[in-house]
Amino acid sequence: PRAERYLSRELLPLQHERRRRPLARSPERGQEGDAFMSLSDIYTELIAEHSRSTENKHELAGATIKERGHNPSCGDEITLELIVEDGKIKDAAFTGVGCAISQASTSMMIDLVKGKSVEEARHLADLFISMIKGKELTEDELEELDEAAALENISTMPARVKCAVLSWHTLDTALKKE
Repeated sequence: PRAERYLSRELLPLQHERRRRPLARSPERGQEGDAFMSLSDIYTELIAEHSRSTENKHELAGATIKERGHNPSCGDEITLELIVEDGKIKDAAFTGVGCAISQASTSMMIDLVKGKSVEEARHLADLFISMIKGKELTEDELEELDEAAALENISTMPARVKCAVLSWHTLDTALKKE
């Protein structure tokens, strides 16, 4: 009898009946039946996109600051290179290896700090690190972080916090030397 159940030729549905209903209405999903991506899907895609991007991942000729960051607990490692002139970050890039979160966080950070003053960049690093450590930021503060705000939920994953903040701590350390 038990073996017969596994040998059955009956095709079973892959989805439970209760799950066959239109998408629920929610601000994340749009109207019932719409095929919009959820907010978490968008964030996941954004992280994947940044972690694979090579736009900011290269050596930077003429770098005035070079700072190595390393997370010994998981092996993430970056070298952040900056061109700082007249108190402004003219250009930035990084090289290194690590998980998708560390690589995406570094790429997002570089997009955010290019063209900013050293003081603005340090402020953004403080905001980001506070957010990842669980501080609730205002809408205006989240807006300042732009795409990097997509990493906000990392604060609920203790094992991933160090991955997300590696580049931001490295930036802060580098800029303190400036």
